[in-house]
Amino acid sequence: MPIDSAILANNRVERERLRRLVDRLSDEDLKRPIGPSWTVADGLAHLAFWDRRALVLLTKWQNSEELADSPIDVDTINAAVHFLARRIPPRTAAQEAVAAAAELDQLLEAASPDLLERYRAAGTPFPLDRAEHRRAHLDEIERSLAR
Repeated sequence: MPIDSAILANNRVERERLRRLVDRLSDEDLKRPIGPSWTVADGLAHLAFWDRRALVLLTKWQNSEELADSPIDVDTINAAVHFLARRIPPRTAAQEAVAAAAELDQLLEAASPDLLERYRAAGTPFPLDRAEHRRAHLDEIERSLAR
């Protein structure tokens, strides 16, 4: 069964929103806070990480690598990503968020039934609807920039 076309469409909408946002962000915007310890660039690095993780897993399954589920401790991973995000140049983090989203969405749009079966067999370790995660963080970033 292919991925629901509404999921793919939602992913595209939020990916384009992400691209438009990154295109208009100044270097100063990327350094603006979006929370007590996160900046806009940190938030974009966070998005890049989670889309990249999904892309890595799907690529392994697409290449017929056997992989059990991939359990995660979200809070620990987010703390580690935050630490690393602070060491990535802000513009690079922003560009990576767009690149990771585009590559993942391209793979999802071309996903074979076999790849989707491997995804389901692994316990659906992440949502194929990437739009929800992107939307939540883009909303947060846009609210911060509006202040």
